[in-house]
Amino acid sequence: MKKIHFSTLPALVSLLALGLAAGCAKNDEHAGHDHAAGEHDGHDHGSHTTNKEGVEMCGEHGVPEAECAVCKPQLAAGLKPGESLQVRLPSKNSVAIVGIETTAPVAGPISEAIECMAELSFDQNRLAQITAPVGGTLHSVEVDLGERVEEGRCVARIWSASIAEAVAKAVLAHQSLEREQKLRAERVTSQAELDEAEATHRAACQQLRTLGFTEDQIEELGRRPQEQVLMEVRAPFAGEIAERNAVRGALVEPGRQLFTVVDRSTMWAMLQVPEASLAQVRTGQVVELRVDSLPGKVFLGKLTWIAPSVDEHTRLVRARAEFPNTEGLLRDRMFAAARIVTRQEGAALLVPPSAIQRIEGKPFVFVKTGEDLFDARAVQLGARDASGQEIRAGLKAGEQVAVTHGFAVKSAMLMSRLGAGCADD
Repeated sequence: MKKIHFSTLPALVSLLALGLAAGCAKNDEHAGHDHAAGEHDGHDHGSHTTNKEGVEMCGEHGVPEAECAVCKPQLAAGLKPGESLQVRLPSKNSVAIVGIETTAPVAGPISEAIECMAELSFDQNRLAQITAPVGGTLHSVEVDLGERVEEGRCVARIWSASIAEAVAKAVLAHQSLEREQKLRAERVTSQAELDEAEATHRAACQQLRTLGFTEDQIEELGRRPQEQVLMEVRAPFAGEIAERNAVRGALVEPGRQLFTVVDRSTMWAMLQVPEASLAQVRTGQVVELRVDSLPGKVFLGKLTWIAPSVDEHTRLVRARAEFPNTEGLLRDRMFAAARIVTRQEGAALLVPPSAIQRIEGKPFVFVKTGEDLFDARAVQLGARDASGQEIRAGLKAGEQVAVTHGFAVKSAMLMSRLGAGCADD
């Protein structure tokens, strides 16, 4: 025995209701359907009449013969957006029996977008690895994980024999320069000896500047040559300590990574864009980002880079979007769903998606024009999102569109294809 899914029950009920209504019409010999023998397009119709305007009318359904969707459903395939056929339901009670509800389209904002997957990462222009400039011993560690630091703040201090040696050379060069300056003033030494002392002093000071010492610090070291010399490692910009590899007392080599500092006020999202959508994508477009762990939250950013090559295996193209992260909710390596907005419309004509029916693969809506009469109207669809389905052509504001049980109207229209004809067939 074939199983019936619950999802098909509404449609079955609709068809059953229309069938009952059609049965009532068959038993009513005076229901206004005057039939005569005739054969058109494989379907027997009732007698035809001509109205005052000279239009041939379908005697079975009381609509122009050329527009009768029940008698000639095959005409629907050739309709352009805005063109329609008329569907007369089996009885005036059919709408109430089936429970067809109608509503007018609404004007509202909508956007077309390309959906793709994304992975978040730190803004690489706002991330820095703080390394040891010289080899030595970590004398102190001044910051911890997650701590915010200002630009130039000391994050660690290193004692190094090479620093001590460089300081000693600078202090000795400074003393030698002062002595040569006095001797030259007394005309005891030559100008060449003074020039040599100045050059030696400049070279020694430059070495300390290369290690990060300022002019004021160099002068201070010259006045107190006996004090222990420590190199201060400083943050290059304001941010947050995201990684720490520094432990007090540890021996470090030049270039060893001590900290990672990052400014999370801006985050990157690396997108995977389908190759087929590339023609619609360009830098500067708005990107919407949604993260599963933050339901209902939408982050807005901009597309800033599109890769010049396509992945040969996945046929996807990498792209980058930048997002403000003032609240700090976005984190490195989060997965997210992204929408690259390719078109935005502020006042689109929207209907519920349930209003759309497809006939011969083309989209239609059923517009109520009478108590038991509907227009099967071909339409042009636009974007679709949570707001509804955009109708770009074929429908006007204020028209009443079937939004529930539209399949029942479609079934009444296609009844002749199922072997049912006019009421007395």
